[in-house]
Amino acid sequence: MPNDIDPEEPDGHDSAPIVSLPSSPKAPSVERKAPRKKAAKGKRPAKPAPPADEPLAEERIPDEPASGDAAPAAPPSELSELAAADIVVPPKPPMPEPAVEAAEETVHEPEPVTEPEPVVEPEPVVVAAPAPAEDVLILRGVSKRFGETLAVDGIDLTVPAGTFYGVVGPNGAGKTTTLSLIAGLLEPDRGTIMVGGVDAASDRLGAKRVMGVLPDRLRTFDRLTGRQLLHYYGVLRGLPAAVVESRTADLARAFDLTDALGRVVSDYSAGMLKKVMLAGALIHSPRLLVLDEPFEAVDPVSSAIILDILSTYVAHGGTVILSSHGMELVERVCSRVAVIVAGQVLAEGTVDEVRGELSLEQRFIELAGGLSDVEGLEWLHTFSD
Repeated sequence: MPNDIDPEEPDGHDSAPIVSLPSSPKAPSVERKAPRKKAAKGKRPAKPAPPADEPLAEERIPDEPASGDAAPAAPPSELSELAAADIVVPPKPPMPEPAVEAAEETVHEPEPVTEPEPVVEPEPVVVAAPAPAEDVLILRGVSKRFGETLAVDGIDLTVPAGTFYGVVGPNGAGKTTTLSLIAGLLEPDRGTIMVGGVDAASDRLGAKRVMGVLPDRLRTFDRLTGRQLLHYYGVLRGLPAAVVESRTADLARAFDLTDALGRVVSDYSAGMLKKVMLAGALIHSPRLLVLDEPFEAVDPVSSAIILDILSTYVAHGGTVILSSHGMELVERVCSRVAVIVAGQVLAEGTVDEVRGELSLEQRFIELAGGLSDVEGLEWLHTFSD
């Protein structure tokens, strides 16, 4: 409270000691005294402060001054000392224990034991049959007419890749015409021919590129030597000259033509001509071989060599379609066969499916109409001399 009696006498609160309360039970108490004010001239000196060794119980914090009373301002140097003396750093709170330890202390409750589900026996696995091989040759509704003669009448054929396919039939049945249509030597009047997935009608070169052809009538450049003819075949197929030379030597050795390569083809025998033409059909390693009567006029030794070469070719994924009149050879070598009579396919399938209970020759004769009537030739039983 202000002193109303003597205005010049300082208030008793100015000289009271200032005590800072401890921030915690363990922190020591800090006692702070208010700074002494300099006495003004002509004024009564302030009363001395009570002794510092008075009990703490009797000390108290002075009341806040009223809003109307302004406390005297202290010099800046004294304020900084007071602020530094008034700061008490509290002790750091205890750090929480790591979560890992808490997790280790946590007792996990055992999971409830569930009863095992009944064992269901798996259904038997049905192994699917392997997918059929890609068909390298497909004929659908192929027909060809020469004037009034219908040589090929709506033939349907499917030749899987990697097969030895035989086409048999009597003379004039349409075998050669069918193979010429496949090889691109003739154009069909009707129907479609697919070779290695290529439509032969829309892409003739693409279809011919995957084929090797041995025609029936051996028309070739017979004024060339055997080596020149094979070189021409290889270059015509787009092979480099070095590759052609290497393959020519390999084929000549396989077909036993090494000594004949330097001779002109017109001097070759029918069997040698057949072999050099077959070598020319193989030189570019085609996917499909179209062979018309490949064993005709060939001696047994050469036939065995040709068969060995073709069998190895088929075993490595190549496909051979051939015509032949040798039923025994077709039955022994081919995996599938088609019987063509009068321009139509009368039987087609595996050799066992086509022949049934008979031999292939007997089945062929049956499908061809049987043996012709030989009556009326009794005059052959007597001689003119």
